Amino acid sequence: MAEFAIGVDLGATKIEAALIDRAGSLLDLARVPTDHEDGAEIVMVRVIACIDQLMDQVDEDEIAGIGVGTPGVIDIRNGTVVIAGNLGWRNLPMRRVIAGLLGAVSWERRVWLDNDTNVAVLGEFYYGAGQNARHMLYVTIGTGVGSGMILDGRLYRGATGGAGEIGHIVLDPEGRHCSCGRRGCLETLISGPSIVYQARALLERGMPSSLDHTALDSLSAIDVVSAAQTGDWLARSVLENAGVYLGMVLAHYIEINNPELIIVGGGVGAAAGELMLASAREVIEARTFPSHFEAMRITLPALGGSSGAMGAAALVWYEMGILPDRLTEE
Repeated sequence: MAEFAIGVDLGATKIEAALIDRAGSLLDLARVPTDHEDGAEIVMVRVIACIDQLMDQVDEDEIAGIGVGTPGVIDIRNGTVVIAGNLGWRNLPMRRVIAGLLGAVSWERRVWLDNDTNVAVLGEFYYGAGQNARHMLYVTIGTGVGSGMILDGRLYRGATGGAGEIGHIVLDPEGRHCSCGRRGCLETLISGPSIVYQARALLERGMPSSLDHTALDSLSAIDVVSAAQTGDWLARSVLENAGVYLGMVLAHYIEINNPELIIVGGGVGAAAGELMLASAREVIEARTFPSHFEAMRITLPALGGSSGAMGAAALVWYEMGILPDRLTEE
Protein backbone atom coordinates (compact mmCIF):
# COMPACT_ATOMS: atom_id res chain seq x y z
CA MET A 1 0.00 0.00 0.00
CA ALA A 2 1.21 3.51 -0.82
CA GLU A 3 2.50 5.13 2.34
CA PHE A 4 2.41 8.84 1.49
CA ALA A 5 -0.25 11.46 0.86
CA ILE A 6 -0.10 15.03 -0.39
CA GLY A 7 -2.39 17.60 1.16
CA VAL A 8 -3.06 21.02 -0.35
CA ASP A 9 -4.44 23.89 1.70
CA LEU A 10 -5.76 26.40 -0.82
CA GLY A 11 -6.54 29.71 0.83
CA ALA A 12 -7.22 33.24 -0.32
CA THR A 13 -3.70 34.39 0.53
CA LYS A 14 -1.47 31.31 0.26
CA ILE A 15 -1.24 27.80 -1.12
CA GLU A 16 0.48 25.31 1.16
CA ALA A 17 1.09 21.67 0.32
CA ALA A 18 2.40 18.96 2.63
CA LEU A 19 3.84 15.50 2.06
CA ILE A 20 3.06 13.24 5.01
CA ASP A 21 3.17 9.54 5.79
CA ARG A 22 0.36 7.52 7.36
CA ALA A 23 1.69 8.21 10.86
CA GLY A 24 1.34 11.94 10.25
CA SER A 25 5.04 12.73 9.98
CA LEU A 26 5.57 15.86 7.93
CA LEU A 27 8.24 15.11 5.32
CA ASP A 28 8.20 18.28 3.23
CA LEU A 29 6.28 21.51 2.66
CA ALA A 30 5.76 23.72 -0.37
CA ARG A 31 4.26 27.18 -0.10
CA VAL A 32 3.48 29.99 -2.57
CA PRO A 33 1.19 33.05 -2.53
CA THR A 34 -2.25 32.42 -4.02
CA ASP A 35 -2.63 35.79 -5.77
CA HIS A 36 -6.13 34.71 -6.79
CA GLU A 37 -6.63 37.96 -8.69
CA ASP A 38 -4.57 36.31 -11.47
CA GLY A 39 -7.46 33.93 -12.16
CA ALA A 40 -8.25 30.28 -11.49
CA GLU A 41 -6.06 28.93 -14.31
CA ILE A 42 -2.89 30.56 -12.97
CA VAL A 43 -3.72 29.59 -9.38
CA MET A 44 -4.10 25.95 -10.43
CA VAL A 45 -0.69 26.08 -12.11
CA ARG A 46 0.72 27.23 -8.76
CA VAL A 47 -1.04 24.36 -6.99
CA ILE A 48 0.55 21.90 -9.41
CA ALA A 49 3.98 23.48 -8.90
CA CYS A 50 3.66 22.77 -5.16
CA ILE A 51 2.49 19.21 -5.81
CA ASP A 52 5.36 18.58 -8.25
CA GLN A 53 7.88 19.81 -5.69
CA LEU A 54 6.62 17.23 -3.20
CA MET A 55 6.38 14.43 -5.75
CA ASP A 56 10.10 14.81 -6.39
CA GLN A 57 10.74 13.54 -2.84
CA VAL A 58 9.29 10.03 -3.34
CA ASP A 59 8.33 7.65 -6.15
CA GLU A 60 4.97 8.49 -7.67
CA ASP A 61 3.58 5.01 -7.02
CA GLU A 62 4.24 5.55 -3.30
CA ILE A 63 1.70 8.40 -3.20
CA ALA A 64 -1.77 7.20 -2.26
CA GLY A 65 -3.47 10.38 -3.41
CA ILE A 66 -3.89 14.13 -3.18
CA GLY A 67 -6.33 15.88 -0.86
CA VAL A 68 -7.36 19.50 -1.30
CA GLY A 69 -9.03 21.74 1.23
CA THR A 70 -10.58 24.88 -0.21
CA PRO A 71 -13.05 27.50 1.01
CA GLY A 72 -16.55 27.53 -0.38
CA VAL A 73 -19.22 25.05 -1.38
CA ILE A 74 -17.75 21.81 -2.71
CA ASP A 75 -19.34 19.06 -4.79
CA ILE A 76 -17.24 16.26 -3.35
CA ARG A 77 -18.69 13.58 -5.62
CA ASN A 78 -17.62 15.35 -8.80
CA GLY A 79 -14.59 17.14 -7.37
CA THR A 80 -15.93 20.59 -8.22
CA VAL A 81 -15.71 23.93 -6.42
CA VAL A 82 -19.32 25.08 -6.81
CA ILE A 83 -18.65 28.52 -5.40
CA ALA A 84 -15.73 30.05 -3.51
CA GLY A 85 -16.64 33.68 -2.90
CA ASN A 86 -13.31 34.89 -1.54
CA LEU A 87 -11.51 33.35 -4.53
CA GLY A 88 -14.08 34.51 -7.07
CA TRP A 89 -14.63 30.98 -8.43
CA ARG A 90 -17.76 29.23 -9.64
CA ASN A 91 -18.11 25.67 -10.94
CA LEU A 92 -14.39 24.95 -11.16
CA PRO A 93 -13.83 21.21 -11.94
CA MET A 94 -10.73 21.11 -9.77
CA ARG A 95 -10.25 17.34 -9.71
CA ARG A 96 -10.26 17.17 -13.50
CA VAL A 97 -8.01 20.21 -13.78
CA ILE A 98 -5.43 18.75 -11.37
CA ALA A 99 -5.42 15.41 -13.19
CA GLY A 100 -5.01 17.19 -16.52
CA LEU A 101 -2.13 19.35 -15.32
CA LEU A 102 -0.43 16.29 -13.82
CA GLY A 103 -0.70 14.67 -17.24
CA ALA A 104 -2.61 11.51 -16.30
CA VAL A 105 -6.37 10.89 -16.23
CA SER A 106 -5.70 8.17 -13.63
CA TRP A 107 -5.13 10.91 -11.04
CA GLU A 108 -8.86 11.70 -11.14
CA ARG A 109 -9.37 8.56 -9.03
CA ARG A 110 -6.79 9.74 -6.49
CA VAL A 111 -7.72 13.39 -5.96
CA TRP A 112 -10.25 14.37 -3.29
CA LEU A 113 -11.69 17.79 -2.42
CA ASP A 114 -13.57 19.08 0.59
CA ASN A 115 -14.39 22.28 2.39
CA ASP A 116 -11.45 23.68 4.37
CA THR A 117 -13.23 23.30 7.71
CA ASN A 118 -14.02 19.61 7.10
CA VAL A 119 -10.38 19.15 6.22
CA ALA A 120 -9.36 20.93 9.44
CA VAL A 121 -11.46 18.64 11.63
CA LEU A 122 -9.98 15.59 9.91
CA GLY A 123 -6.47 16.84 10.58
CA GLU A 124 -7.16 17.23 14.30
CA PHE A 125 -9.02 13.90 14.37
CA TYR A 126 -6.13 11.97 12.82
CA TYR A 127 -3.09 13.84 14.13
CA GLY A 128 -4.03 16.61 16.56
CA ALA A 129 -6.16 17.36 19.59
CA GLY A 130 -8.86 14.89 18.52
CA GLN A 131 -6.72 11.77 18.50
CA ASN A 132 -8.68 10.24 21.38
CA ALA A 133 -12.13 11.40 20.29
CA ARG A 134 -15.01 9.78 18.42
CA HIS A 135 -17.44 12.70 18.68
CA MET A 136 -15.99 16.15 18.08
CA LEU A 137 -16.69 19.56 16.62
CA TYR A 138 -14.13 21.93 15.09
CA VAL A 139 -15.19 25.59 14.97
CA THR A 140 -13.17 28.01 12.89
CA ILE A 141 -13.42 31.74 13.58
CA GLY A 142 -11.79 34.07 11.10
CA THR A 143 -13.25 36.24 8.38
CA GLY A 144 -16.26 33.94 8.67
CA VAL A 145 -17.40 31.24 11.09
CA GLY A 146 -17.77 27.59 10.15
CA SER A 147 -17.48 24.14 11.62
CA GLY A 148 -16.72 20.55 10.80
CA MET A 149 -17.95 17.59 12.82
CA ILE A 150 -16.96 14.02 13.53
CA LEU A 151 -19.87 11.84 14.68
CA ASP A 152 -19.09 8.34 15.91
CA GLY A 153 -15.71 8.36 14.21
CA ARG A 154 -16.95 9.58 10.83
CA LEU A 155 -16.91 12.95 9.11
CA TYR A 156 -20.48 14.21 8.91
CA ARG A 157 -21.31 16.23 5.79
CA GLY A 158 -25.12 16.17 5.80
CA ALA A 159 -27.58 15.41 3.02
CA THR A 160 -26.12 17.89 0.53
CA GLY A 161 -22.63 18.39 1.96
CA GLY A 162 -23.66 21.57 3.73
CA ALA A 163 -23.50 20.45 7.37
CA GLY A 164 -21.60 22.66 9.77
CA GLU A 165 -22.88 26.13 8.84
CA ILE A 166 -22.72 27.13 12.48
CA GLY A 167 -21.92 30.72 11.56
CA HIS A 168 -25.37 31.21 10.09
CA ILE A 169 -27.42 30.22 13.10
CA VAL A 170 -29.54 33.30 13.85
CA LEU A 171 -29.23 34.65 17.38
CA ASP A 172 -30.64 38.13 16.89
CA PRO A 173 -33.35 38.41 14.18
CA GLU A 174 -33.14 42.21 14.40
CA GLY A 175 -29.37 42.29 14.35
CA ARG A 176 -26.83 43.31 11.73
CA HIS A 177 -27.10 42.06 8.16
CA CYS A 178 -25.06 38.96 7.39
CA SER A 179 -23.41 38.07 4.07
CA CYS A 180 -25.90 35.19 3.76
CA GLY A 181 -28.80 37.66 3.54
CA ARG A 182 -30.20 37.15 7.01
CA ARG A 183 -29.81 39.22 10.17
CA GLY A 184 -28.07 38.49 13.45
CA CYS A 185 -26.22 35.31 12.49
CA LEU A 186 -23.46 34.12 14.81
CA GLU A 187 -20.99 35.28 12.17
CA THR A 188 -22.18 38.89 12.65
CA LEU A 189 -21.34 38.61 16.34
CA ILE A 190 -18.03 36.76 16.67
CA SER A 191 -16.14 36.79 13.33
CA GLY A 192 -13.01 38.88 12.83
CA PRO A 193 -14.83 41.70 11.00
CA SER A 194 -17.56 41.66 13.66
CA ILE A 195 -15.04 41.97 16.48
CA VAL A 196 -13.55 44.98 14.68
CA TYR A 197 -17.03 46.47 14.19
CA GLN A 198 -17.85 46.17 17.89
CA ALA A 199 -14.49 47.53 19.06
CA ARG A 200 -14.71 50.45 16.63
CA ALA A 201 -18.22 51.31 17.82
CA LEU A 202 -17.00 51.54 21.42
CA LEU A 203 -13.96 53.57 20.42
CA GLU A 204 -16.12 56.00 18.44
CA ARG A 205 -18.19 56.52 21.57
CA GLY A 206 -15.03 57.65 23.34
CA MET A 207 -14.56 54.59 25.54
CA PRO A 208 -11.05 54.51 27.04
CA SER A 209 -8.67 52.00 25.47
CA SER A 210 -5.04 51.45 24.58
CA LEU A 211 -6.21 50.98 20.99
CA ASP A 212 -5.48 53.95 18.76
CA HIS A 213 -8.64 56.03 18.48
CA THR A 214 -7.18 57.79 15.44
CA ALA A 215 -6.53 54.64 13.38
CA LEU A 216 -9.95 53.04 13.29
CA ASP A 217 -9.86 52.38 9.55
CA SER A 218 -6.85 50.08 9.92
CA LEU A 219 -8.04 48.30 13.07
CA SER A 220 -7.91 44.48 12.84
CA ALA A 221 -9.27 41.67 14.99
CA ILE A 222 -5.71 40.71 15.89
CA ASP A 223 -5.15 44.27 17.14
CA VAL A 224 -8.13 43.78 19.46
CA VAL A 225 -6.78 40.40 20.63
CA SER A 226 -3.33 41.89 21.28
CA ALA A 227 -4.82 44.73 23.32
CA ALA A 228 -6.93 42.28 25.33
CA GLN A 229 -3.83 40.23 26.12
CA THR A 230 -2.29 43.29 27.75
CA GLY A 231 -5.40 43.81 29.90
CA ASP A 232 -7.23 46.44 27.85
CA TRP A 233 -10.78 46.56 29.23
CA LEU A 234 -12.52 47.48 25.98
CA ALA A 235 -10.80 44.75 23.98
CA ARG A 236 -11.38 42.12 26.67
CA SER A 237 -15.07 42.99 26.89
CA VAL A 238 -15.50 42.59 23.12
CA LEU A 239 -13.88 39.14 23.14
CA GLU A 240 -15.73 38.01 26.27
CA ASN A 241 -19.00 39.09 24.70
CA ALA A 242 -18.13 37.11 21.57
CA GLY A 243 -17.48 34.12 23.81
CA VAL A 244 -20.98 34.45 25.27
CA TYR A 245 -22.56 34.19 21.83
CA LEU A 246 -20.28 31.33 20.88
CA GLY A 247 -21.25 29.52 24.08
CA MET A 248 -24.95 29.98 23.33
CA VAL A 249 -24.64 28.18 19.99
CA LEU A 250 -22.28 25.51 21.30
CA ALA A 251 -24.68 24.74 24.15
CA HIS A 252 -27.36 23.84 21.61
CA TYR A 253 -24.90 21.67 19.68
CA ILE A 254 -23.83 19.89 22.87
CA GLU A 255 -27.42 19.10 23.85
CA ILE A 256 -28.07 17.63 20.39
CA ASN A 257 -24.85 15.69 19.69
CA ASN A 258 -23.21 15.23 23.11
CA PRO A 259 -19.60 15.60 21.88
CA GLU A 260 -16.58 14.80 24.00
CA LEU A 261 -14.43 17.47 22.36
CA ILE A 262 -14.88 20.92 20.82
CA ILE A 263 -11.92 22.63 19.17
CA VAL A 264 -12.02 26.35 18.46
CA GLY A 265 -9.52 27.48 15.85
CA GLY A 266 -9.19 29.74 12.86
CA GLY A 267 -7.05 32.87 12.78
CA VAL A 268 -9.17 34.79 15.29
CA GLY A 269 -10.37 31.86 17.41
CA ALA A 270 -6.89 30.44 17.99
CA ALA A 271 -5.41 33.89 18.69
CA ALA A 272 -8.13 34.86 21.16
CA GLY A 273 -7.96 31.53 22.98
CA GLU A 274 -9.09 31.71 26.59
CA LEU A 275 -10.07 35.37 26.21
CA MET A 276 -13.07 34.03 24.31
CA LEU A 277 -13.33 30.43 25.55
CA ALA A 278 -13.61 31.28 29.25
CA SER A 279 -16.94 33.07 28.84
CA ALA A 280 -18.09 30.44 26.33
CA ARG A 281 -17.55 27.72 28.95
CA GLU A 282 -19.56 29.63 31.54
CA VAL A 283 -22.52 29.88 29.19
CA ILE A 284 -22.21 26.23 28.16
CA GLU A 285 -22.15 25.07 31.77
CA ALA A 286 -25.27 27.11 32.56
CA ARG A 287 -27.19 25.87 29.50
CA THR A 288 -26.39 22.17 29.24
CA PHE A 289 -27.05 19.06 31.30
CA PRO A 290 -24.28 18.57 33.87
CA SER A 291 -23.48 15.14 32.45
CA HIS A 292 -23.05 16.62 28.96
CA PHE A 293 -20.86 19.45 30.23
CA GLU A 294 -18.67 17.18 32.33
CA ALA A 295 -18.11 14.79 29.42
CA MET A 296 -17.03 17.61 27.11
CA ARG A 297 -13.73 19.42 26.73
CA ILE A 298 -13.30 22.68 24.78
CA THR A 299 -9.79 23.52 23.64
CA LEU A 300 -7.57 25.00 20.93
CA PRO A 301 -6.11 23.14 17.92
CA ALA A 302 -2.98 21.09 18.49
CA LEU A 303 -1.64 21.24 14.95
CA GLY A 304 0.48 24.24 14.03
CA GLY A 305 0.55 26.51 11.03
CA SER A 306 0.49 23.61 8.57
CA SER A 307 -2.71 22.11 9.99
CA GLY A 308 -4.72 22.83 6.82
CA ALA A 309 -2.31 20.97 4.57
CA MET A 310 -2.01 18.07 7.02
CA GLY A 311 -5.79 17.87 7.25
CA ALA A 312 -6.02 17.77 3.45
CA ALA A 313 -3.57 14.86 3.46
CA ALA A 314 -5.69 13.12 6.10
CA LEU A 315 -8.62 13.48 3.68
CA VAL A 316 -6.81 11.02 1.41
CA TRP A 317 -6.68 8.34 4.11
CA TYR A 318 -10.28 9.02 5.09
CA GLU A 319 -11.61 8.68 1.54
CA MET A 320 -9.61 5.48 1.10
CA GLY A 321 -11.31 4.06 4.19
CA ILE A 322 -8.13 4.12 6.26
CA LEU A 323 -9.27 5.28 9.68
CA PRO A 324 -7.01 6.01 12.66
CA ASP A 325 -5.68 2.83 14.25
CA ARG A 326 -7.59 3.45 17.47
CA LEU A 327 -10.87 2.95 15.59
CA THR A 328 -9.83 -0.09 13.54
CA GLU A 329 -8.45 -1.86 16.62
CA GLU A 330 -11.74 -1.70 18.53
